[in-house]
Parts: sequence; C-alpha cells; structure tokens
Amino acid sequence: MKSAIVLGAGMIGVATAIHLQQRGWSVVLLDRKEPGRETSYVNAGIIQSEAVQPYAMSHDWREIANIALGRSNKVRYHLAALPHHLGPLLGYWWHSFPVRHTRASEAYAQIISCAAREHEVFIRQSNACHLIRRDGFRFLYHQQSAFEEAVAAAESLRQAYGVKFSLMSPSDLKKVEPALADAGVGALHWLEPWAALDPGALVSAYANLFTRLGGRVVRGDAQSLAKTGSGWSVIAEDGQMEAEAAVVALGPWSPDLLKRLGYWFPMVRKRGYYRHYAGGSRLAVPLCDPANGYVLAPMAKGARITTGAELATPSAKPDFSQLAHAEQAAGQLIMLGRPLEPKPGYGTRPCMPDMLPIVGAAPRHRGLWLHFGHGHQGFTLGPATGRVIAELMNNEVSMINPLPYRPERYRC
Repeated sequence: MKSAIVLGAGMIGVATAIHLQQRGWSVVLLDRKEPGRETSYVNAGIIQSEAVQPYAMSHDWREIANIALGRSNKVRYHLAALPHHLGPLLGYWWHSFPVRHTRASEAYAQIISCAAREHEVFIRQSNACHLIRRDGFRFLYHQQSAFEEAVAAAESLRQAYGVKFSLMSPSDLKKVEPALADAGVGALHWLEPWAALDPGALVSAYANLFTRLGGRVVRGDAQSLAKTGSGWSVIAEDGQMEAEAAVVALGPWSPDLLKRLGYWFPMVRKRGYYRHYAGGSRLAVPLCDPANGYVLAPMAKGARITTGAELATPSAKPDFSQLAHAEQAAGQLIMLGRPLEPKPGYGTRPCMPDMLPIVGAAPRHRGLWLHFGHGHQGFTLGPATGRVIAELMNNEVSMINPLPYRPERYRC
C-alpha cells in the first residue's frame, strides 16, 4: 500500500488526504491545530462557481492612488511591510495585464468549473448538507457608474463562460432582504455559488470523512519534515512518522518550509480579518459591499464580516482599522448586533504572482508533492485541486490539464 503524509489540515490538505485515501493510500494528515482552524476558517464561506477569473491587480491609476493614499478599504498596507512584498507584488502586477490575465483565466476556469461538483461529493459523503446554502450571493452597489461597470463585466463572463446572474433594483433587493436599511442603486446576484454556514465545521466534516475511511489526523510540527532513505518523515506528538510521499499543503507557510529544501516560491501574503455578530438582523444570502471592501455573510454563529486584503509583515501585530471601517459601513446596512469574539480574528491568503496555485511534484525531490497558493479561493478549490494532485500521485490521467499549475514554472 502506498503511503503519504499530508502537511496542513485546512481545506486543501483535508481534500488531498481524502482523495488519496479513496485511491487506496495509507494517509496521515498532520497539523499543529484541529482541521480547518487556520486560513480555511477565515473566509466568507462561499464556494464561488462564478469566480472563473482570478483576482487581478488593478492598473487603474486612480484606484492605485486611492490605495496608496489610504482611501480604499479593499487593500491596506503598512509602509514597513512593502519591501517584504515588493518582488511578489510586481510579479502579480505584471501578470495582471490583460494578455497574461486572460491566459491565467483560461487555466483557472478549468478548476473553478469542477469546484462545486467535487464539493458535492464530499458534502454527501460527510453528511454535511445542513451546512450548505445554494442560493448564490450578491454584490450591492452604491453608485450607478460602479453598478453599470459591474454589469458589463458580468455580461462578459456570461458570454465567455456561461455563468449565471440576475440584476436587482433597490426595491427587488428590499423584498428579499427586508433587514437592509439601504439597498443602494441595485445589486448583482450571482445565482450558482453555494455558501457554508460554518466554513470551519465543513472542513471538520470532511476531516471526519477522512478518518472514517481509515485515515489518521495527528498533531505535529510540519517544519520537522525530513528526507529519509525510502521517503519522508515528520515528528508528531506520538513520535516520528514515515511515509514514501509527503504533500506540502501549508498555505501561506509552505514557502518557508520549502526554503530549507532549496526551493524559492514568491508569494503575496494577504492578511484578512473577520468577526461574528449575534442578536442583530440576518441576511438571506452573503452580501459583498465592494465600495467598502468587505463581505457580510449569514453564519450559524451570526453575521460574519470578512475584510479585503492587508499587506503586513508576517510578524506584524494585527491592525483592526480595516475591520472597523467595514463594521461602520455594514452597520449602516443592517443592525449588526453584538460582537461575539473578544477580539477579531485574522488569517493569511496565499497568492501566487501568476494567480494560479502550485499543484504537482517537487522538481528535485522524489516523493515530495506541492499543493498550495490558492489565493482567495482555497476554500472553493480544495476538493478540485485535491483530486488533481491525487491523480498525479497515483499515476492517473488528470481530469484537467495539470501543466499550468506545475511548480517548475517558477524555476524554483
């Protein structure tokens, strides 16, 4: 029986472990925390079937100026952190030009188109249907020009990829979301995405499926990964563990581990904040307020706000000003209620400069596999790219062309 150690028990690692287990592998899933308690928890819980194009960096100098001057809540930064991010950011900016972004989107759309289908299999197998809403989500607009621009972009995606949406007038929106005090100038409703009422609980349900299939979840130190004569080893709570293969699925922490093995992967690490609120109004489906850079999502615990991106150094103390701005804006839309957590939480989104995840074999180490860099869409894409890497490891024909995601493209 083939054996593997999967490092990282977020959505990416758990999905990888399940796909390998279902192919007859003996798999150990290792993390320092319980499954789904890091980056996979800090999101809006949306499985985004409409996100057929990765997030590009704006080339609009007005928007860039607003970010630089601190006028935008979508992206915030700290001057001291810019040298840390400069190289990967320039790469991200370069790949955001139309020709390169179109090329990336062609690859990205392949895995997005598989995302809901692969989640559906896990949802049914893990008895997690009660955690999923299938009503889509909405973008609310406050200015007519921004609304018209969004509609034009959505129409382009519908023609190119067949994604489905509907347009809502303020009165239409108020009928289905009576809790809204302000319906803006209208909304764009993406019809096909799904939403999890508790993203962490969904990852936990998938992890429980993995253990029912015979897999093991252990606590341990991923940084202890070492090459052995016949494979790979790590140090877990109950001692050293060995397997013939290892999968690095540590999200934003993956490049740091791989540096020890002689690999260099540039990554834009975007910090995002979240908080839950109870006792207030409740929305029917998640709502994105792009002008103020946040998503307001109905969750099992109450309403959850998740913010846009903050560029900070990994060791920087949290700066809750971005969340504070989002709270103020959301409070003008609905009655938020009381915050549940004593302090807001935060996580880090691992974004590759070319906006595509790393999925494939490490170039210079037999039995080492890499699966990280999903940006804002790790929660969405985990089961899809988890299947791809399991097919590669099992010498199967992949359901998609895996070449755009290969690690070698970074000449690491």
